[in-house]
Amino acid sequence: MKRYILYILILAGIVFYSCKKNNIGGNAEIKGVVKHHAKIIANATVYIKFNAKEFPGTDLSVYDASVSVDANGNYSIKCYKGDYYLYGVGNDEDVPSPSIVKGGVPVNIRNKEVVEIELPVTE
Repeated sequence: MKRYILYILILAGIVFYSCKKNNIGGNAEIKGVVKHHAKIIANATVYIKFNAKEFPGTDLSVYDASVSVDANGNYSIKCYKGDYYLYGVGNDEDVPSPSIVKGGVPVNIRNKEVVEIELPVTE
């Protein structure tokens, strides 16, 4: 009987370990463009908070990962299913000093899903 309990515990551990959630590198994808109104914000940074449905704040040290935005304002994040909060920070030279624009959105993604999100930023 003890042997069966041990097998059940090992099997349960494997199942829980293999069900990754809220992390980078899975088979789902969040992608989009960072925009300030209609203007594309090139070379910004998108910060990612795992397991978050609400804005975690402006302290960048609380975020779990980040990706760089390309010259066309595009970003792409390969991830596992779960809840994420994306927070974009960039520069808009058409805005009076300081030209920093920032903003964020919550995202929920399922396994093998591709979600396209326009990430709005503002002064």
